[in-house]
Amino acid sequence: MIELDGSEGEGGGQILRTALTLALMTGRAIRLRRIRARRSRPGLLRQHLTAVRAATALGQAIVQGDTVGSLDLFFDPKRIVPDHYKFSVGTAGSAMLVLQTVLPALFTASGTAEIEVEGGTHNPASPPFDFLEHVYIPLMAKMGPRMTATLDRAGFYPAGGGRVRVKVEPVQTLAALHVEERGQIVRRRLVSRVAGLPSHIAERQIAAFLETSGWPPESAEREVLDPTWGPGNVLLAFVESEGITEVVSGFGEKGVRAEIVGKNVAEEVGRYIAHGAPVGEHLADQLLLPMALAGEGSFVSGPLTLHTETQIATIKRFLPVEIDLKPEGERMRVTVRRA
Repeated sequence: MIELDGSEGEGGGQILRTALTLALMTGRAIRLRRIRARRSRPGLLRQHLTAVRAATALGQAIVQGDTVGSLDLFFDPKRIVPDHYKFSVGTAGSAMLVLQTVLPALFTASGTAEIEVEGGTHNPASPPFDFLEHVYIPLMAKMGPRMTATLDRAGFYPAGGGRVRVKVEPVQTLAALHVEERGQIVRRRLVSRVAGLPSHIAERQIAAFLETSGWPPESAEREVLDPTWGPGNVLLAFVESEGITEVVSGFGEKGVRAEIVGKNVAEEVGRYIAHGAPVGEHLADQLLLPMALAGEGSFVSGPLTLHTETQIATIKRFLPVEIDLKPEGERMRVTVRRA
């Protein structure tokens, strides 16, 4: 059994999600204590509990401590069973983070699986559906598994109610992935979506982004979604390069002016373009896990976040891999290899 301290590293849900995935993949039991100890509301929230229960169903696991607010969890998986699964967060908690937990466990499963999750699909502090569709899935296809993702309904905080489906066609063995060159930027696209809110919010976000970034006005578009999906809004910047697409997102929040959302997204896009690396700050930790499962891979990113550093430490507790970090100015070269 592997024992983990949830207060280490970023001290949030990252250790939980990664540990569940790797427990499923290796068949090893885990005991996780002090779950999300560094958060204002420690313990399992609804989205974390849904991830636990999703992993439990997929892995026919024995589990203890799977209750809201729990600080300790025991999880002992038996075998991964590909099937058609449905899970509901029950709040606006992130459906995407639930998917992040279980999808890698299906990449080399014994058959095709489909996962349907209800909850938030466009949440602050988690990747939106568009990131899954345009960034993560195309990269995973290069490693072998084929996925198709469908957004049936967008779900914004605090209402939630979104629904996303992902079908996974597995492979026997994951191929190595190397993401070291971005190539030329071939297209810049900005999308501001609103649901159940005045359309001027979308216009103001766009205007602030364009003013800060210098992107041309024709790169921007506004989308008005079904008002029953809201209230909520998201600003998405797509940077499409020869080798990879990056998606940067910002979300409207109560008390935060639309202009601030637009400016913040533009500044993050600016940092991504400036450092020249293909992998953005939110993708780095998500690439590490499948690369480690393949036993080989590499990527070049900007400065590593605490989430990524936490991911590295957790992976090494489960898998016999070396993860080498080589600074290259403002960039970081990350190489994964079997120990």
